Amino acid sequence: MTDTRVTVHAAARIDEIEPALHGHFSEHLGRCIYDGMYHDETADGEGFREDVVSLLADIELPVLRWPGGCFADDYHWEDGVGDDRPRRRNLFWAQGREEVPEEPNTFGTHEFLELCERIDADPYLALNVGSGDPQEAADWVEYCTYGGDTELADRRRANGRDEPFDVPYWGIGNENWGCGGRMSPEQYAREYRRFATYVGTIDHLLADQDFDLIACGFEDHEWNRRFMEEVSKSAWGAEFPLDHLTLHHYYGRTMSIVETDDEDKYDQFLVEALEMNEHIERIAAAINATATTRDIGVIIDEWGAWHTEAVSETGLEQPGTVIDGLSAAAVLDIFNHNADVMTMGNIAQTVNVLQCLVETEGEDAWARPTYHVFDLYSPHQGNDAVRTTVDAPVRDAERTDDDLPLVGASASVGEDGTYVTLTNLDVRGAHEVEIDVEGADPTAVDAQILFEGQEPDAVVDADNAASFEPAAFDVGVGNDGTLTAELPPSTVLGVSFE
Repeated sequence: MTDTRVTVHAAARIDEIEPALHGHFSEHLGRCIYDGMYHDETADGEGFREDVVSLLADIELPVLRWPGGCFADDYHWEDGVGDDRPRRRNLFWAQGREEVPEEPNTFGTHEFLELCERIDADPYLALNVGSGDPQEAADWVEYCTYGGDTELADRRRANGRDEPFDVPYWGIGNENWGCGGRMSPEQYAREYRRFATYVGTIDHLLADQDFDLIACGFEDHEWNRRFMEEVSKSAWGAEFPLDHLTLHHYYGRTMSIVETDDEDKYDQFLVEALEMNEHIERIAAAINATATTRDIGVIIDEWGAWHTEAVSETGLEQPGTVIDGLSAAAVLDIFNHNADVMTMGNIAQTVNVLQCLVETEGEDAWARPTYHVFDLYSPHQGNDAVRTTVDAPVRDAERTDDDLPLVGASASVGEDGTYVTLTNLDVRGAHEVEIDVEGADPTAVDAQILFEGQEPDAVVDADNAASFEPAAFDVGVGNDGTLTAELPPSTVLGVSFE
């Protein structure tokens, strides 16, 4: 019996779904870079892991953030270019299986930007505000993007790159309220203005390309309000150079997925993931309260599941599970619902660390459940998000003050038709969903399902990775054009039609 009704208001456009909402984040941490994207720190020439590069290229990854993370605010870019690269401390993270807090700088600016070109992703570079200065930041932008005849542009050419790199996003620091300097919002706002003065000036004169400047926000929304008020107090007035404001949202930090079969904890975990919506609304409100004549986008440039297994001693590695994939689907639906304010999202982290999409072990590399969720959601990219009403049962989530909606959904409309994604967040039972698309008579219906028959704590590895791939799914089409789907527990469904 139908217990969930999804109404797609096809004419109620929210905004275009920026492909960058499906972006990713990589840091010099654990095995994300070395043994993840790159073979190891001793690699010469093209040391990329071709198996990982192929997986990332196949998913059409739109944007990749680097070098951090906390690492960014103790990273000096000149250490990672040229032939003679010094071995430095990694102040925040151990790397590799040996858990050594050192950075060989084998993987630097050229390697990262080449990787982005190979997988057709836009680069997003985070500048060092915590221990760096505006001179260093401006020099990095010039080195990467200037096509003229300066020492830095010539050095780039001598290091093997004649044409400027295309770098559309530059972040002014990372978590400067925390590991990036323990700054107050007013202090960071003043630092932001200093850095933007020099980096932003390059945008208008030296660079042959446009790029956006990104400020670092916080989950404490009072902090964001105070930052916005202070940063706007400048000679620029209302046109101060700030294109996006970020925050980070991790969830599940008190729970081990593989060591519990407590379904109440699964509900609590998913409720924490759904808190993303409130954070987006509140940071957007902080922006709008100050930038009343501006379009400053919201970026969530670190997000995802962070479980108790992910500690420094493990390089922040944790098992890849079905329920983590469900949480990713729930968040991507939230991004679609907020397409009018969201401009980018970057899940943490791309390979081997936290809620990564790809895992490696020795010579093997494989896709995790979250990888398949991103792949299933990719048809939304570039479409117009439309309003979606979900009338679904809820359950009181133990240990929280919130209810868990047991089914989530979002929809978009594009040149190829309408695309709807639905997630059964209920790990205990199936739900029959009726989908009504206003003003449409669906034809050429096609559906793919993820995780049917899988337990929520099912862990992926090299041997069973294929069992997490999508499968065709039958969706009923009524005489009135209504679609019906029986969603098994802990599943994600993508439905396309004309």
